[in-house]
Amino acid sequence: MTSSVLSVSDLVVEYHGRQIVRAVDGIDLEISDGEVLALVGESGCGKSTTARAIVGMERPQRGEIAFRGEPVPPLGLRRRPVEFTAMQMVFQDPNSSLNPRQRIGEQINDGARAARLRGETSPAPAQWLSAVGLDPAMVDRYPHQFSGGQRQRIAIARALAARPDLLVADEPISALDASSQASVASMMRQLCLETGAGMLFISHDLSVVRIMADRVAVMYRGKIVESGPTALVWSDPVHPYTRALLAAIPHPDGEGKLPAAPESEAPAQWASVVPGALGRS
Repeated sequence: MTSSVLSVSDLVVEYHGRQIVRAVDGIDLEISDGEVLALVGESGCGKSTTARAIVGMERPQRGEIAFRGEPVPPLGLRRRPVEFTAMQMVFQDPNSSLNPRQRIGEQINDGARAARLRGETSPAPAQWLSAVGLDPAMVDRYPHQFSGGQRQRIAIARALAARPDLLVADEPISALDASSQASVASMMRQLCLETGAGMLFISHDLSVVRIMADRVAVMYRGKIVESGPTALVWSDPVHPYTRALLAAIPHPDGEGKLPAAPESEAPAQWASVVPGALGRS
């Protein structure tokens, strides 16, 4: 029987400037051990803000975020309890998360060190490089000696070396070329299955989400407007926005395209739908 690794309840995140912008508007999420939940939606809908709030990088105005039943403490000057190193994040841009002055083997070992502090064992950096499809002999190189796609694989290896219970991946493949996206996504799913980690996979690419996610949550204007098992959402989408997203997926053979959302359904109306009514078990 699986247990919940992440529970998010009534999460609200706002940005205060000349006016208040509610980026995340009362969402609920739950992820079990070994489960991949995809959070999808257009740019600016609140996906990345949700990810940052989950790992403690954004302070919510309301709601609860629990990791293994414990409230997630915010990141800051004080060190968080070591138990929370079992929550790792992979960012969209590896250039901003890798240290350009440190060899990649040392950076991957930073993740492994976090695992060891929790009493976990973690393979050597060279083995993690092999696991993400890179040559183990590259372990002593620096980030600038790799392509963008290779650097993203290194960032994934570092996160997985910490032996996380939860991996939060924010658009981890959007910067990769098309030929690499599916293989990296499949690799991430396989590694999570092997380690038993849950994963929140954030993406706007539904064709990739379909092959790797167990469940999908569709986000629009800060709200979850539809959620459920991936196969069910694909075969029988309920919300007009979900139908519009699926209809926009390219189909090389010209077949199987879902009808577009009715013209009478204005985007402003979609956000007013009560999210809970569209959840599925």
